[in-house]
Amino acid sequence: MNRLGINHDGYHGERIDIDAVLASIIAEAATRGWTRTDADAGPDARLPFLHRPARDGRDGPGFYISAGIHGDEPAGPLAVLELVRTDAFPRDANVWLCPCLNPTGFRNSTRENSDGVDLNRDYRDPTTREVRAHIAWLRGLPTLDLAVLLHEDWEASGFYLYELNPDGLPSLADAMIEAVRAVCPIDASATIDGRETHAHGIIRPRLDPLSRPQWPEAFWIHRNKARIGYTIEAPSDFPLAMRVKALVTAVRAAMDTVRSK
Repeated sequence: MNRLGINHDGYHGERIDIDAVLASIIAEAATRGWTRTDADAGPDARLPFLHRPARDGRDGPGFYISAGIHGDEPAGPLAVLELVRTDAFPRDANVWLCPCLNPTGFRNSTRENSDGVDLNRDYRDPTTREVRAHIAWLRGLPTLDLAVLLHEDWEASGFYLYELNPDGLPSLADAMIEAVRAVCPIDASATIDGRETHAHGIIRPRLDPLSRPQWPEAFWIHRNKARIGYTIEAPSDFPLAMRVKALVTAVRAAMDTVRSK
């Protein structure tokens, strides 16, 4: 499938009603054993966090999924809805979900929040109410076996991912890429987002978070909760349904691979 060719100097694709999507996620979760915690990040930015423990109190793997940190990336929250609706998460796993970290950005159709701040650069010395509320909730989570952060890239020619895995744990990247290949093009560029790829669609950045003044969510998670994590990027210049399917497929493949090891 060819790119739509509609994104120039930014995202110009489909929008979503984030309040309706969140209401659907919460309603679906309520019937499937999830508990909900709301964090107050301001009068227009209550953040719902969801948790479903492993069945029968099992000591299963811990999975963390987040989405919606940029208000111009609609596939992430829709992918969370699909994962919850289809009961995609293994019942022997403990799962924590952040369906949308930037509701005001979605309402304004902007990458940033209503104060003009890119939340995904605010995790080292947080100033925004959203990130402070998110970190306060994250501190109560145990050590995690896997973190997957759902994103989109309006410039990408296909799906790709970042892997943070400094300890050399068994990688999930190849399994995710191969699974997604069946539903979405993979970005085969030698350089993506200014970084050299290690294989088609896979970026393994060599960096020291402490050398960076601004942290994305992935850095905070890596430093505090999960030693292996993935930022997965659906290509925004393809149909929304394809992007959602790509993200859902990647999350499923990651969870299945962790459980099979």
